[in-house]
Amino acid sequence: MRATLAAVAERARSPARSRALRSEEAAVLYARGVVGVLIGFAIIAVVIAVGYVVARVDLLGSGAQRALSRLAFFVLQPALLFTVLAEADVRRLFSSVLPISALSAVAMFAIFVAVAALRRRPLVETVVGAQASGYVNANNIGLPVSLYVLGDASSSAPVILLQLIVFTPIVLAILDIATGARTSIGRTILRPLANPMIIGTVLGLIVALLGVKLPDPVLAPFQLIGGAAVPVVLLSFGMSLRGTRALAPGTERASVILASALKLVVMPVVAWLLGAFAFGLSGHELFVVVALAALPAAQNVFNYAQRYGAAVVLARDVVLITTVLSIAALVVIALLLAPR
Repeated sequence: MRATLAAVAERARSPARSRALRSEEAAVLYARGVVGVLIGFAIIAVVIAVGYVVARVDLLGSGAQRALSRLAFFVLQPALLFTVLAEADVRRLFSSVLPISALSAVAMFAIFVAVAALRRRPLVETVVGAQASGYVNANNIGLPVSLYVLGDASSSAPVILLQLIVFTPIVLAILDIATGARTSIGRTILRPLANPMIIGTVLGLIVALLGVKLPDPVLAPFQLIGGAAVPVVLLSFGMSLRGTRALAPGTERASVILASALKLVVMPVVAWLLGAFAFGLSGHELFVVVALAALPAAQNVFNYAQRYGAAVVLARDVVLITTVLSIAALVVIALLLAPR
């Protein structure tokens, strides 16, 4: 009889114990999400700082920053994008993150373009500013944030796919025209398709869609080369900061402030509204889409601007400001939305 009563009491205590364990586990995951934001950005900040020091002491010479930028654009990033997408789960690639990210970004583009039109800003500044307003750093910062904060390095893969397959060809085609390149319509349309990053993205997507499992000897060289992309781009960005400061007199201050505000404040709010009310997301899924929307403006914005000599200061300032301030934005989002 006593044994029976003890068993009943134990079962009665089990649900409470289970709930307590679940609460403790949730608390650990919640704290890990907040700390993960700080860890991820601390790593990124150190690499950028190293790049700044390298330029400050003139370790590599005057042409090093441009050389690193071209190396990343033509070789390293295409390899990285290929490996990330080739190994991604197709279901994750075409999840609700994709339409929410697309709609949020397009809304930011539209707002910036509308304001720039009212202010009669040049086409180049409008294109670069609009891109900086909604083109998130899903690669260089998105991948480490996905790993440290969201728990899955492939979380940002849908955004990478969207930006490289849809947004980049459009932006590069417009920049071709805006910078005065006199080419035929056909060449203008086809030129983005020769972009090495787009090629790497398309090939990786094809491998993922076909479900092909590449042998390790085939994939390993791409992984090795692609592994250098993030540090090289961050080093290059750090080197570009030498002798400059954000919002310097004579620069496009109003456009920088507008693009930064759209990127860090308006875009996450729009993503939250879409995710919670239009797509019915909650919990971790909602946290993912809002966190991805709060990522800073991509270094690719600066990379493209530098490549075309188009509104480089605007791109650099927005990337710098949003990279620094996105730490606070992501911490706030983790506090509010990370599953408890």
